[in-house]
Amino acid sequence: MTKFQLVATAAMGLEAIVAEEVQALGYETRVDNGKVYFEGDETAIARCNLWLRVADRVKIVVAQFPATTFDELFESTKSIEWERYLPVDAAFPVSGKSVKSKLFSVPDCQAIVKKAIVERMKFHYKRLGFLDESGATFKIEVSILKDLATLTIDTSGAGLHKRGYRQVQGEAPLKETLAAALVKVSKWNPDRPFADPFCGSGTIPLEAAMIGQNIAPGYNREFISEDWSWMKAKIWNEVRDEADNLANYDQPLEIIGSDIDHRMVSIAQENAMEAGFADIITFKQMQATDFTTRLTDGVMISNPPYGERIGEKEVIEGVIRQLGQVMNNYPTWSVYMLSSMEDFEALYGKKATKKRKLFNGFIRTDLYQFWGQKSKREE
Repeated sequence: MTKFQLVATAAMGLEAIVAEEVQALGYETRVDNGKVYFEGDETAIARCNLWLRVADRVKIVVAQFPATTFDELFESTKSIEWERYLPVDAAFPVSGKSVKSKLFSVPDCQAIVKKAIVERMKFHYKRLGFLDESGATFKIEVSILKDLATLTIDTSGAGLHKRGYRQVQGEAPLKETLAAALVKVSKWNPDRPFADPFCGSGTIPLEAAMIGQNIAPGYNREFISEDWSWMKAKIWNEVRDEADNLANYDQPLEIIGSDIDHRMVSIAQENAMEAGFADIITFKQMQATDFTTRLTDGVMISNPPYGERIGEKEVIEGVIRQLGQVMNNYPTWSVYMLSSMEDFEALYGKKATKKRKLFNGFIRTDLYQFWGQKSKREE
C-alpha cells in the first residue's frame, strides 16, 4: 500500500465536523480553511469517499511549492513523478484557481500545468507523439493561494453530497452534506424522536435516517477513482462489505418530515423510497405550526424558508413566531433552525442556547440551537 497526503474539502464552518469524521475512521488530521488534511493509503481513499457525510470531496495532494513565475510553475510541475498516479493512457483535464497571487491568469496556469505533465509523461513512457488520453480520468487541479501552488487529483468525481437517492428536488434544496452536518451538530441519536417541519424534498430526515442506521452515505454510488488501475476492485469490495456489516438496518427510528406543500411531500416520499426508507420515515402535508406530539426528548432540525421574495418575509416571520409558541409546549425537545434571518431569536421568542455560523451555498446563515430541558431519560 502507498501512503498519500490526502485532503477532504468542506464548506466553510464545517471543517471541525469533517475532521471528527476523518478521525473516527482512524486518521490524524490537520485543519485549514475549508480543508482537512490527513495521510492514508488506497483503502483510506475508498473508506473516506464511502463514509464522509459532511465533506465535499477527497483529493490526493500531489505537491505544494512556491510559484511566482510561469517558468517556476512549469519546472516544479514537470519534476513531479506523475507516473506514480497516471498510466500512459490517462485522461487528465486540468482545472484551476488563483487567489492573491502573481500568477493570476487561471487559463494560463492550467495550460502550463497540462503542458508540464505531458512533457513528464512523454519522457517517462517514451512517447514521441501525443498522448491519446483514452483511459481512466484523473481530474487535476492547480490552486494558487498567495503564490503557493497546490496540485491535487480528485478521487471522488461527482461531489460527495450526491448520495444517489435524490431523484427530484425542490427550488432551494439543502445540500446533503450540510443536512448531515446539522444532524451531527445536534448529537441526535436513534433513541430520540426526530422531526423536520419544513422538510421540503426530505433531505434532513433522510440524512438522519442514514446516520441513525449507520449507513455509509456513499454506499450506493460510484467514484471516479474506481476506474484507476491502482485502486484495485478488491479494495472497493472490502470497503463496501465493511460498510454493509456496520450498517444496522433493523434499528427502529421515529422520524417525521412535514411540509405545507403537498408536491414537496410527494417528492420527499419518492426520495425516501429510492433511499430504502419508505417504511421508516413518515412524511405528511402539514403546517409547521400544527406540530403536535406525545413523545418527549425529541430533536427538531429544520431549514425554514428565508422569505427572499416580496411578501414572503412577513408570512415566514408569522410562522416562526407561532412555532416558537408551539414548541414551548414541548420543553424536553431541542430545536435547531438554520436561518438567514438576523432577528430569528426575537421572532422565535427565545434566546438561542448557542449559535453557529454556516453557509447554505453562498447564503450566510446561523444555526440557532435551542436546547431542551433534560428529562429523566437523559439523566
